[in-house]
Amino acid sequence: MKDKNILIVNEKDFLKKKKGIVDGGARNLHVLSDFDQTLTQGIVKGEKSASVIAQIRNGNYLNPDYVNKAHDLFDIYHPIEIDPNISMDVKIDKMHEWWEKHFGLLIESGLTYDVILDVAKNRPLKFRKKSIELLDTLYKNNIPFVIISASMGDIIKEYLLNIKKMYNNICLISNFLKFDKSGKMIEAIEPIIHTFNKNEIVIKDLQIHKELLKRKNVILLGDNLDDVLMIEGFSCDNLIKIGFLNENVSENLSEFKKDYDVIILNDIGMEFVYDLVEEIIKGEKLNFIKGNE
Repeated sequence: MKDKNILIVNEKDFLKKKKGIVDGGARNLHVLSDFDQTLTQGIVKGEKSASVIAQIRNGNYLNPDYVNKAHDLFDIYHPIEIDPNISMDVKIDKMHEWWEKHFGLLIESGLTYDVILDVAKNRPLKFRKKSIELLDTLYKNNIPFVIISASMGDIIKEYLLNIKKMYNNICLISNFLKFDKSGKMIEAIEPIIHTFNKNEIVIKDLQIHKELLKRKNVILLGDNLDDVLMIEGFSCDNLIKIGFLNENVSENLSEFKKDYDVIILNDIGMEFVYDLVEEIIKGEKLNFIKGNE
């Protein structure tokens, strides 16, 4: 029986891509994913789940002015981020400006690495059901898992370390910070990653790039329309894009259908993705057995 929360946009096209990926097996696969509201739940206790960076604000770790000033920046820049009438060039400039100012505010407000450690330890994230099992399966089968997040990489890394899932097959591309010997933040490390420049991230300069070039079958996971940009510039043999549409379904569904092959509705778990990866792994094992008979 089909799950009403899983929408396959074009079944014939999906099955063709799926067959290509299953036939290629795990050795030709890598997975590319966003983090906030993709690996984690989109809605928690009836409200949009807090992003990684929001955990700092919500925990009142910094001086009292930080929360108000962070909200002021949000009120200025978020309307630009979501305005369909503003050009992409302007949005890119403004998002970079927003992050620069926010990082400056974090320095001014006294962010330390101890805060990051405390956030990761005491403000746990709610991962989607089967997200952790997906991480385990990818690791056990040597499938590269690339996370590209416009959030704070230091916190994501510590979250994964805390649950013992920062595996060596994971490549985390995000905003990392530089700290002095006393643990105080002194700067953000370029390039700054934001919503609209995930396609510009230079994966080719990373150690994992050579391995990805051998793996031309890709599963992409995201929760907004801009996450599909993560794959731009990479030559794929088969690409399945899976989007988690967590809220405002009626307003966003038609646009999601244009960009994603599969749409996961109503903030359910990662079961569909997990089962797909398991099928790819089993397919490779069956092909190996048949080839040796």
